[in-house]
Amino acid sequence: MTRDQIFAALGLTDHTSGAYVGEWLETTGAPLESVSPATGDVIGAIAQATRDDYEKAITTAEATFKEWRMVPAPKRGDYVRQIGNALRDQRRELGALVSLEMGKIWPEGEGEVQEAIDIADFAVGLSRQLYGLTMASERPRHRMYEQWQPLGPVGIITAFNFPVAVWSWNALVAAVCGDTMIWKPSPMVPFTSIAVTKVCQEVMAGTGFEGVFGLAVGDLENVGTPMVEDRRIPLISATGSTRMGAQVGQAVAGRLGRSLLELGGNNAIVVMDDADIELAVRGALFAAAGTAGQRCTSLRRLIVHTDIADRLAKRLADAYAQIPIGDPLAEGTLMGPLINQDSVDNALSALQIGLEQGGELLYGGEAIDGPGFYFQPTLVKIPSTAGIVQEETFGPIMWMIEVSSLDEAIEVQNGVRQGLSSAIFTDSLRNAERFLSAEGSDCGIANVNIGTSGAEIGGAFGGEKETGGGRESGSDSWKAYMRRQTVTINWSNDLPLAQGIEFG
Repeated sequence: MTRDQIFAALGLTDHTSGAYVGEWLETTGAPLESVSPATGDVIGAIAQATRDDYEKAITTAEATFKEWRMVPAPKRGDYVRQIGNALRDQRRELGALVSLEMGKIWPEGEGEVQEAIDIADFAVGLSRQLYGLTMASERPRHRMYEQWQPLGPVGIITAFNFPVAVWSWNALVAAVCGDTMIWKPSPMVPFTSIAVTKVCQEVMAGTGFEGVFGLAVGDLENVGTPMVEDRRIPLISATGSTRMGAQVGQAVAGRLGRSLLELGGNNAIVVMDDADIELAVRGALFAAAGTAGQRCTSLRRLIVHTDIADRLAKRLADAYAQIPIGDPLAEGTLMGPLINQDSVDNALSALQIGLEQGGELLYGGEAIDGPGFYFQPTLVKIPSTAGIVQEETFGPIMWMIEVSSLDEAIEVQNGVRQGLSSAIFTDSLRNAERFLSAEGSDCGIANVNIGTSGAEIGGAFGGEKETGGGRESGSDSWKAYMRRQTVTINWSNDLPLAQGIEFG
């Protein structure tokens, strides 16, 4: 699909508003251009939200919350079901827009929209399962139980690399929990956020709840900082760099609010000497080169037993040489561009540092000439002591580190500040169970014989250490969007105190 076909199918225009508060505002903020990473051409421009627009957004979110929280949760789930169906109807076009604006290949773009659809299905079921607990009271004729109440307006800050899926993890779950929200997307993908908001707008039109799904595309001064510092927003969910997360976490903690942080991932795959080599090659290939290495779960460090290191390196180099790189909307492309020139420059800089720290280039390592922001998938053999492997290089560079035992592999795996995703390839039950034990991987995600990326929505997603500690998507992550309330009911004619206290 062409840019014009995508825009026509999704009802987008070249110049449009970046603020939705139950209605689209006539924003007067500075224009923001969206640039195609595949060509470097301008896709279009939007008018960013101003400080006044943000104030309208939070006022609308607060007012709508007072009504939305009293809608029965299954009914809230029905609205989310309709949003999921609307996403289904436009999956192909929205996936193409993700590819156009972010640069991931079209199948990955469609896969991201499918993830949002899956989250909608999950949230619909969840709307009938917001369970509390019944507890035994020590006092006679007393009943105790625990229930969950809607939290309030939620601030959602998302990164460029998953402009649909990460929004859905938060927004659709928060909606069935009874919350309203304001979404601040990455300024690199404004049209995707507008298209998704239009889907929600069309579903919610005429319901009286048009203000549930708010949008404010804007800069730090007008939207980001006011949102993070706003005491009217009890929860900020932020996805991005560790540096950004540290700033958000401190600001929200300073007002005693809640933050849900999904930050950097310096992910590793351990390949033991008893592993299925072909399986490991396929797992590492997608984890490292998929989305041009711009997933938070992308493979950064390949920790390989020395007995198979040379064989695995050759297989990976051969596989890298066969990856079609180019236009992410073209059929057959397996790897698209990086998001912008800064990302290409950062990859080149990280590679140079790695080589200076003892790295040996085994494949790739060059920016690709021509329009757009392309960089070769790159494999570098490097010592575990090299400082660069402590950092998250957000691009298709894989550092290969040799180890001689599982103990050493786990030590290297855990020896970084981040703790998002990890994996081991082995045919040994003992190796696998050791990796999954308390003395094994210290990451929020630990896999056996699959790569580090491509998590399913049913499991809670997130990591430890400088990854932030937050959990989104499946399992019981819904609890982050609600407040817990312990209830005690005395149905006797007496007033006994807990702990047997006598007073009076």
